[in-house]
Amino acid sequence: MATSAGLRATQRAERPPYHQQQGHSHGGNSLTTSLNNGYQSLRPKDNRPRSSSSSSSASTRRSVTPTSHFRSKDTEDDNEPGRVRVAVRLRPKNAEDLLSDADFTDCIELQPELKRLKLRKNNWTSESYKFDEVFTETASQKRVYEVVAKPVVESVLNGYNGTIMAYGQTGTGKTYTLGRLGKKDSSERGIMVRALEDMMDNISLASDSVEVSYLQLYMESIQDLLAPEKSSMLINEDPRTGEVSLPGASMVKVQDLPQFLELLQIGEANRHASNTKLNTESSRSHAILMVSVRRSIHGKMEDEIISERNEERDLPIVRKSKLLIVDLAGSERLDKSGSEGHLLEEAKFINLSLTSLGKCINALAENSPHIPTRDSKLTRLLRDSFGGSARTSLIITIGPSARHYAETSGTIMFGQRAMKIVNTVKLKEEFDYESLCRKLETQVDHLTVEIERQQKLRENDKHELEKQLRECQNSFSEERHNLVTKSEFLEKENTRLELETEELLAELKSQKEHNTLMNNKIAELEMSLKLLKQNQLENSTYQKALADTTQMYERKIAEFIKKLEVEHAKSDSSYEQLDAMKKILSDHQREIQQLETQNSIYQKALADATGMYEKKIKELTKQLEEEHARFEGMQEQLDLANRRLTQNLMQEQEEISELKLKLQETNELHESTMNELQSLKSECEDQIQEKAVLSEELSALREKLSAEEKRRKIIEHELVKLKKSVAQNENEFGNKISFLKENINKGSLTFGSSTSSHKSNPLRETQFGQRDAIAKICEEVGLQKIIQLLASEDLDVQIHAVKVVANLAAEDINQEHIVEEGGLDALLTLLRTSQNATILRVASGAIANLAMNEMNQGLIMSKGGAQLLAKTASITDDPQTLRMVAGALANLCGNEKLHMMLKEDGGIKALLGMVKSENIDVITQVARGIANFVKCETRGISQGHRRGRSLLLEDGALEWLIANCSTTSALTRRYVELTLCHLAQNEDNARDFISSGGVLQLVRISNESSREDIRNLAKKTLQLNPKFQTAVLEP
Repeated sequence: MATSAGLRATQRAERPPYHQQQGHSHGGNSLTTSLNNGYQSLRPKDNRPRSSSSSSSASTRRSVTPTSHFRSKDTEDDNEPGRVRVAVRLRPKNAEDLLSDADFTDCIELQPELKRLKLRKNNWTSESYKFDEVFTETASQKRVYEVVAKPVVESVLNGYNGTIMAYGQTGTGKTYTLGRLGKKDSSERGIMVRALEDMMDNISLASDSVEVSYLQLYMESIQDLLAPEKSSMLINEDPRTGEVSLPGASMVKVQDLPQFLELLQIGEANRHASNTKLNTESSRSHAILMVSVRRSIHGKMEDEIISERNEERDLPIVRKSKLLIVDLAGSERLDKSGSEGHLLEEAKFINLSLTSLGKCINALAENSPHIPTRDSKLTRLLRDSFGGSARTSLIITIGPSARHYAETSGTIMFGQRAMKIVNTVKLKEEFDYESLCRKLETQVDHLTVEIERQQKLRENDKHELEKQLRECQNSFSEERHNLVTKSEFLEKENTRLELETEELLAELKSQKEHNTLMNNKIAELEMSLKLLKQNQLENSTYQKALADTTQMYERKIAEFIKKLEVEHAKSDSSYEQLDAMKKILSDHQREIQQLETQNSIYQKALADATGMYEKKIKELTKQLEEEHARFEGMQEQLDLANRRLTQNLMQEQEEISELKLKLQETNELHESTMNELQSLKSECEDQIQEKAVLSEELSALREKLSAEEKRRKIIEHELVKLKKSVAQNENEFGNKISFLKENINKGSLTFGSSTSSHKSNPLRETQFGQRDAIAKICEEVGLQKIIQLLASEDLDVQIHAVKVVANLAAEDINQEHIVEEGGLDALLTLLRTSQNATILRVASGAIANLAMNEMNQGLIMSKGGAQLLAKTASITDDPQTLRMVAGALANLCGNEKLHMMLKEDGGIKALLGMVKSENIDVITQVARGIANFVKCETRGISQGHRRGRSLLLEDGALEWLIANCSTTSALTRRYVELTLCHLAQNEDNARDFISSGGVLQLVRISNESSREDIRNLAKKTLQLNPKFQTAVLEP
């Protein structure tokens, strides 16, 4: 049995060239039924893949592989980088097809220039299908590899998982396309050999490694083709990440291509194959070649975010990727294959696994919520290839004969369904723990010495704190004693002041009563003075009346004297009458005295006297002399009365003046008393204020004492914590040392297995939890407060805050909140004012993340962001900072509306000026920005809203592009080649291209570019422009 198997393997390995193969096409397979369920949805002639929006939603919705340490990345300039690429290859006619031409005609018509295939059901009915590539029967193995497999191999070398799978009828060239060894003729080598050859040419065996496993799925049993004794191997799925692995599979490290060819020969010798009616060497199992690639990253990384994260942690990065090359066995109809017995059982299992694969393809194409991946081991192994995170290329092989129309139609429908599947391409990286452990062991030794030094410092600090605590306690007791003494003195002083205040209040009350009595007495004196003045007025009235009466009497007396002189002789008895008159005058004098005491009597007596004088006027004539004498007496008495009245008035005036003096003295005494009272009040207020000040001082001292007490307790608590932390640190460092030593001893086992054993590593778990920690900080502190910290005067606080904002800006969901809370303004302010290199680098990276959003791009430009980025590029020579600035400007270049503002603000000039740094990462970002700028210009010209020369030509961009067209960096070279092709499509740039030698570079790109799409674009550009054709033909 072994001999026959070896013979069959030898025959399979040395098959004739592809165009000379002979075989039988198998009949309709069981997969046709499952694929035809959606046949009507694929019937339209223009059967195109889904739009980018639908594929993007599918990419976001479903991801089978783990995403804890992966990142999605577009690997091509395509709207759907994760879509499954499907190519179709037509087998040449073999001898059997030539013999059957009389009965059947070709059912296939190829249109390779349109990437279309027409399937003719009959002479008048045909259907057209579009694929990613259509290969004719004359296509070479090299071209098939470069179009189908090479992009996947490049992605695997860059850290992404990839799958290359062949599907088709028996005898249509699957094994020839994938597994041809080509020992005699290297041009006939298949995809497996060419892929390994490319990998070995692009890796360094000193730091990188390539390991292969070769398996077959035979009757739902997984067998190792490199170690046949290993059969019925189990599939292991990581419950945390969902990653599928085969722990029992042999992993052979490949050193060179001859070794790999030997491994393939061994695998082919052990693979099951049988002779059927449809094929003399029919594969009875699905063959799977698993290639595991491990590459170390040494500082030059194309991925911006990874390099930024690496520079912050300074950790070595390892990229692990896996390439699956799957050669599926073709399903068969029993009536055509003639399988019996054991072959019948094999056919059942082949049909079962292919049917399960078709169901999964249908479910993924129709966005079904349930994908039946567990129905078969084949679908479990290919879980990451369809709907997962791998980049997948499928090549379907068909024959030209119409005899197998149903099988050919089913194969085409399988490919059309697969084109609708969009995977989420993810980068898989992890840290290089071996070198990290060595580095950490050195750091542990250094930290141990540092811990011992810190312990000594803590002991010294402890003694110093204890000394300060004792001094604080002594000062506290002294202050407390002084305060108690001062408090007692103040209490006594307060009591004395209260007694004095009471005495002053009593004296003030008595003085107030005395003042009241004096005021009453003064009021009485004023009343008596008023009455006296009234009496004086009445007396003056009486004196006036008396004077009038006296004057009248004097006139009468004068008349009487004249009469008396005349009748002196006649009247001797006048003397007697005179005496009578004297008596009468005396009576009048008495009456006048009575008038002084009683005013009413004066008036009555005057009236009586006047009447009596009128009655006895004649009698008085004789007694004139006596009357005269009595009048003189009355005059004297009147003068005496006047003198007495004057004396009385003078005495009253003297009493009044004395009363005024006494009143003045009383007022002065009152004023002095009031002044003294006021001074006592002010003194009392001063005492009260002093008492309040003393109370405040006392309360302040009490608060100070309580604060000192709290501080003492805090210091004691810190001392206890320090003691505990010293013990804990000793234990933690002991545990870390032992843990790192164990990892060093087990390092080779950890990295030698294909199973991800880093899930138990504590450092790995810390890395996974960083984003969660940042999100938790944002929730607890708040985004607004974090952004406010960007304006902190503390440099460390600013650096940590801008790092947190930069990490948050990397997530699309956070960008809008950051801009709303003023984060963009704060970042631009940091670029404007800060001189710190770390702040400038991280702030530029955060702005680059925000600039990926079109809405944020306009805000950045309107706030002078381009000017600030250009300024930052001019003042720094740090490659990482320049890369961040170049990335931000490159993102802004992708918006056509901002091109003129970028030009005016110096953004384009600054972008081109950064190539002077000669750093490959900076140059790559510059090339990406120029490519974005030129693509937008080309789009504007094609849409008719832009005309004229490119704005880049004014700053010398064309000369730089031509000089760097052959750079060693593949990514930079691709950007430069695309930029030149797009610039050449603008007819207004033709003169500059011809004068600067750009046409020659276009010719070189059309022939030598590593990418076929760029070569085709360069050829198309040269053909469409007659000026370029003339320049090429001229010597």
